[in-house]
Amino acid sequence: MSERQPGFTIWLTGLSGAGKTTIAIALENELKSRDLYIERLDGDTVREGLTRDLGFSKEDRDKNIERVSFVAKLLSRNGVGVIASFISPYREARANVRQQSTNFIEVYVNAPIEVCASRDVKGLYAKAFAGELKGFTGVNDPYEAPENPEITVYTDQETVAESVEKIVTYLETHALIPQLQPA
Repeated sequence: MSERQPGFTIWLTGLSGAGKTTIAIALENELKSRDLYIERLDGDTVREGLTRDLGFSKEDRDKNIERVSFVAKLLSRNGVGVIASFISPYREARANVRQQSTNFIEVYVNAPIEVCASRDVKGLYAKAFAGELKGFTGVNDPYEAPENPEITVYTDQETVAESVEKIVTYLETHALIPQLQPA
């Protein structure tokens, strides 16, 4: 592995279907190809283990993010780059993660709700729009968009590669990862 790298937490937030997981996987692949210590934490997979006892009330969502932020804090302070992709709809919960994590980078994965709904393979937006699903973020439960994220990616306008490049460039220019040397 490479020399000791600084830890960081890249926090991808946005509506369901905005592209958080897609970007996180592509970013993880790019950073691991550079021989960096990287761990990816994803909303769906974390709920299968670490937070399977929680539901989707505001209190449970906050507890979910609290547990994930604890893991991100441990990893980032020990020189691991964390890529966390969570809807994390509440600014206050994200602010708490920022306080606890090393080199926190908020990435707003921005896509209009119509685009997110069109990408929804589970049909959750349709159920929420029809009133059959309560507490769905962005439809009948709030999503508080970041006010000053370090990075905003527009997944309805950019390719995955372009979004990943924005994040990688940020990491390089802030000396969190080494810049690639031209061949």
